[in-house]
Amino acid sequence: MFRKFVYLLALAREQHFGRAAEACHVSQPTLSNAIRQLEDELRVPIVERGQKFSGFTPEGLKVLEYARRIVAERDGLYQELTALGQGLSGHLRIGAIPTALPAVPHVLARFAERYPQIRSSVRSLSSRDIQRDLDGFELDAAVTYLDNEPLSNVRTVPLFSERYFLLAQRRQVSEGTTSIRWADAAKLPLCLLTPDMQNRRIADTAFRMADRTVVPLMETNSIVTIYTIVRSGLAASVVPSQLLTLVALHPDLVALPLTEPDLTYAVGLVYADREPPAPLAKALAAVAAEPGLAERVRALTDEALAPWGLSKGL
Repeated sequence: MFRKFVYLLALAREQHFGRAAEACHVSQPTLSNAIRQLEDELRVPIVERGQKFSGFTPEGLKVLEYARRIVAERDGLYQELTALGQGLSGHLRIGAIPTALPAVPHVLARFAERYPQIRSSVRSLSSRDIQRDLDGFELDAAVTYLDNEPLSNVRTVPLFSERYFLLAQRRQVSEGTTSIRWADAAKLPLCLLTPDMQNRRIADTAFRMADRTVVPLMETNSIVTIYTIVRSGLAASVVPSQLLTLVALHPDLVALPLTEPDLTYAVGLVYADREPPAPLAKALAAVAAEPGLAERVRALTDEALAPWGLSKGL
């Protein structure tokens, strides 16, 4: 039954019988027959029948929901049993909102010291995708906003506070300017993240609070692309402090704190609120909560912001 559930989950991920079979290292007839057997055992149709895969039946979606939970519980059991004799091991799956990606290695570096046998993968996701994948057992943990559009059914560990800056060409602002109001930033040609990103929704809210409505000249879902566009002179942008830790200071660019309103939002580690908690997620949360880690992230951020002429504690 476990094997059949694994095949079913592969089909849900790949949306194609051939690719699902390849992912499971079996032939396509083997995978297809196993799913037919599962349908016979459960006495419900699971897959919409046709010339090619076209989706799951309502009953199939309910089977998928239970399959994800059962396979995740099995994996957790294996990890717990292995940890008793050999130490914790496995594959840690992390999601992170794009603006928090520069902070993730600081957590993983300490985690790798504690658990060298665990391999990790990090995916850039929107906060809504993170909620979906945590609920669907596709992620063990994530780094996202804690107090703006907070996720449901999660446990949290705060890591840092996100502040917002205008990143622009020096020629776009008056000489000697040390900060800029959101209302004034709205007058510039802007490149912003796409509306599916929570950082963009935060920026839109700030502009509305400043009695401005912004239609950006460009949109992207990549913070690296934002930096490239600003450096090319095509547009300015609203960026979080963590982006400024990722890129080198350029003489033609300036980063100015955005004011009126002054906004900060907490960002931290989240993982599913389940009992028992998934072993890898529990271990990562314990590392993230260790004394000094959040302070180290803050200190490294201050150090990276210093060349931009930005004060500590921003």
